Amino acid sequence: MQKKTLKSLMLILGVSLLAACTSTQDKINDETLGWSAPQLYEEARDNVRSRNWSTASTYLHTLSTRFPYSSHAQQAMIDEAYVLWRDDEPEQALVVIDRFNRLYPNHPHADYMLYLKGLITFTPPSAFLSRYTGQDPSERDPKGLRESYEAFSQLVERYPQSRYAEDSQLRLNWLVNTIAENEVNVAQYYYERYGYVAAINRAQVVLRDFSGVSATERALYIMMKSYEALGLQDQASDAERVFMQNYPNSEYLTNGLNKDGKWYDFVKPSSWFN
Repeated sequence: MQKKTLKSLMLILGVSLLAACTSTQDKINDETLGWSAPQLYEEARDNVRSRNWSTASTYLHTLSTRFPYSSHAQQAMIDEAYVLWRDDEPEQALVVIDRFNRLYPNHPHADYMLYLKGLITFTPPSAFLSRYTGQDPSERDPKGLRESYEAFSQLVERYPQSRYAEDSQLRLNWLVNTIAENEVNVAQYYYERYGYVAAINRAQVVLRDFSGVSATERALYIMMKSYEALGLQDQASDAERVFMQNYPNSEYLTNGLNKDGKWYDFVKPSSWFN
């Protein structure tokens, strides 16, 4: 009975929100009939300054659709992407950014749109620390991390003199470490559940694609122990030789994957953007 009541309330709330959005759009369409592009843009900017994100987004969208070939339309799309992000509508913001990039690939503010896309898909440190909640790491989709990495990479490569390039590079450094750690978390998850082949495959991704990151040490150790568990002595010996050459004083040799050991220092990159 309670579930039915809750579902009914959620349905009513959803319909109410949809009606409110439609009402706002219709109201603005009626009020702005005959307005010029500069008038619409100025009204949108007033709402941005007042942090009325939803209303500002509606004005900007109206401008873009009513005057698609005006110079204001291009700026309106840039502002709309930002406003949608601030209004907790990241998916819609990404749609606007992708449309803008298709229409205006050589726009003077293309670097900003790449930067904004990177920010929208950037996984904050607090989300990374969710590994301590007991969630299966293989169920956590790193798609956002990789999309953010791709956006920042394009910005740094295409616009090295951009005002956003330095911050993008810092975020890239964090992302490389975090993506590698995500892979090795999954490798450990499989190892602890006797999925040794899957653990080896994940560890190999780290070693192949993310050389030089801190997660490499744990990946090598997991690979070595997985080969041992499978009875593949030649591969285990090769992994051990590489491990000992690079990490002769590793804490894993005494603590293993014990969470009480010092190996959890790998989370340090998550503090970079606190």
